[in-house]
Amino acid sequence: MLQFETLRSRLIVSCQAYPGEPMRDPRTMAQIAQSAVDGGAAAVRVQGIADIQFARSAVEVPVIGLWKDGHHGVVITPTLQQALAVANSGAHIVAVDGTRRQRPDGLSLGQTIEGIRAATHALVMADCGSQDDAVAAADAGADILGTTLSGYTGERPRTTGPDLELVADIANAIPSVPVVAEGRIHTPAQAKAALDAGAFAVVVGTAITHPATITGWFTDALDAGHE
Repeated sequence: MLQFETLRSRLIVSCQAYPGEPMRDPRTMAQIAQSAVDGGAAAVRVQGIADIQFARSAVEVPVIGLWKDGHHGVVITPTLQQALAVANSGAHIVAVDGTRRQRPDGLSLGQTIEGIRAATHALVMADCGSQDDAVAAADAGADILGTTLSGYTGERPRTTGPDLELVADIANAIPSVPVVAEGRIHTPAQAKAALDAGAFAVVVGTAITHPATITGWFTDALDAGHE
């Protein structure tokens, strides 16, 4: 089993593209993952069974895998069947929706985690939207708590940058479970601030692996200068 301690204070890079985007190809995402590891990423986070399989072949660092299904509500690896598929495709860590919302298959988060544990050796990362989510996920047996869904579930406002307050609240309330800061971390300074707030590790995605968004930041800045 993966020893998550090796990722303490390290960078995890999320390598994801979405349907209709030019980079929406598992081979491309595996190449992005390789580039991230070359730059020092200690782990990668990828979406989709094929992406996980290609990433496992391309990199030797831990792979956090997930399966996005749908556009609203519980969409991050929402069912036990999907979680098992993610684990069986090679993910060292399975990321699941870690909120208190009802899951599509009717199972609780605790039952989902128990099912993953019974059938695989993968760790479980619970993507949470609030401190209450994190407390419930820790009680359910999650190995890792993420702030991934902060601002997306209606319990907390969507901050411009990372929700550092939530990182600190979870780290202080649940010191026994690692908290991973994820969501709207766009600069190295913000990544460092997340560690300073109590994060065990930091996930950065868009600011590293999504060229269309990064390009948009620059073009918006230049357009604003012309106004």
